Amino acid sequence: MYANAEMRYRSHMTSKRLILLATVALLAVAAWFIYPIAQHKIAEEIRLSRIPTLHKKAPSFSLKDSAGRTVQLADYQGKVVLLNFWATWCGPCRIEIPWFVDFQKTYASQGFTVVGISLDDDGWTAIDPWLKEQAQQGKPVTYPILLGNAGLYGGMDALPTSYVIGRDGKIEAIHTGLVSKSVYADEIVKLLSAPKTAGLN
Repeated sequence: MYANAEMRYRSHMTSKRLILLATVALLAVAAWFIYPIAQHKIAEEIRLSRIPTLHKKAPSFSLKDSAGRTVQLADYQGKVVLLNFWATWCGPCRIEIPWFVDFQKTYASQGFTVVGISLDDDGWTAIDPWLKEQAQQGKPVTYPILLGNAGLYGGMDALPTSYVIGRDGKIEAIHTGLVSKSVYADEIVKLLSAPKTAGLN
């Protein structure tokens, strides 16, 4: 009688252990599937939070120029900024860069600047020779050039991509791909004519 009871007890405990082990195994498998999904969701939410939106503050950045100096968007506080994402291999980018040089020459004294952010994978190894070539051809790029990365501003769907930012630091226009010089000129003049408010944060 006692032997049968002990056997039943041991059988019961074995069943409980098996159920516990099975539960732990299922939880481990579930975690193995869910964790990457959760991580992806968090990463996507972070990426989306970095995507600029019209009439909202332009996301800040801290990037290096060719001399290794750190440049931030806040350095241009109170200015109208044409923030241009480009690359040396980008044909449309090369078309509009001379326009931006003209804008820099014409409007810089009024509180305007172009800031070029290169997304070249080879970094300054690609950028510096190209800039030097432009200068040798009598077409120097006279506005600041910085080195960016693919994740900046939530990532670029295409190049060139440009953001026209008002004196208050808010994005007033977004252009993906090549648009006419006159479109940029009209936007710049309009923003330079607007009343001065709080600068960039």
